[in-house]
Amino acid sequence: MTGQLTAASPPPAASPPRAPARAPAAPARLRAWATRAPLLPALVFLIAVTQLPFAATLFISVFDWYALDPGGREFTGLSNYGTVLSDPRLRSSVVTTVVLTVSVVLASLLLGLGLALLLDRSFRGRGVVRTMLIAPFLVVPVAAALLWKHALYNPEYGLFNGVLAWLGGLFGVDDPVQPDWLSDMPLPAVAASLVWQWTPFMMLILLAGLQSRPLETAEAARLDGAGSWQVFRYLTLPHLRRYLELGALLGSIYIVQHFDAVFTLTAGSLGTANLPYTIYHTFYKAHEYGLASAAGVLVVIGSIAIAVFALRVVSSLFSEEVSGS
Repeated sequence: MTGQLTAASPPPAASPPRAPARAPAAPARLRAWATRAPLLPALVFLIAVTQLPFAATLFISVFDWYALDPGGREFTGLSNYGTVLSDPRLRSSVVTTVVLTVSVVLASLLLGLGLALLLDRSFRGRGVVRTMLIAPFLVVPVAAALLWKHALYNPEYGLFNGVLAWLGGLFGVDDPVQPDWLSDMPLPAVAASLVWQWTPFMMLILLAGLQSRPLETAEAARLDGAGSWQVFRYLTLPHLRRYLELGALLGSIYIVQHFDAVFTLTAGSLGTANLPYTIYHTFYKAHEYGLASAAGVLVVIGSIAIAVFALRVVSSLFSEEVSGS
């Protein structure tokens, strides 16, 4: 009887599963900080060398701050920005900056595209030619400007006038024209030195774009009877559009802020003073710290606006590469 009751009794209920033990929150936070700690010195350094000077520039830009009269410093709000935007000299430097940037970027893009198309072909010594073409971009900007000023532009012993004199003797011209390049054509002279230095950068970007294009599409187009110009116009150029935009934006960011060539070649004279040189002259020569700081803030805002477009182009390039792969 007892055995029957025991057999009929229901089995003991199973114990509910235990919830997994949660890791303490403190060790997780410690691990997160441990992974981020190596980046903290770089972050502190970045803030110290970029953000703190910019904050100081913002502070100075709202004061009428004449260095030779430190006791007369007074808060003026945004009046320095109004002066910067209405000053004819500063407006002229803005026009010079735009002209210089547009001409250098367009010329270096066209030359870089031609060189990239050349280096995209297979020929003997391509590696040596590529290294030699990249070399101008690796030269220090001040050294490059000095090279152009003395070795190329000098009216007495420069290479350009030497070539003109040699050509004049070759064709029987007794007194060939030997211009003073920096005096007769100052802004084109500055632009030419920048084009020489920035063409390799554009060439590298466009060469990367050429080597990433699908070759099967071009081969299929040639089999269908398309010529080289048609392949370039309808296939290669649309593929390079993003790379052209990226090169133009990155080059514009640099050339808008370029100072070395203008200072070294012409010292800002003869209508070559761009915004960075005008800011330098206002700060160190005229000692108008407030006006120079306001102009510097406007240049930074313009550079940030260009950089935002550049970052969007870069992100779109990466998304295209990921989707294509």
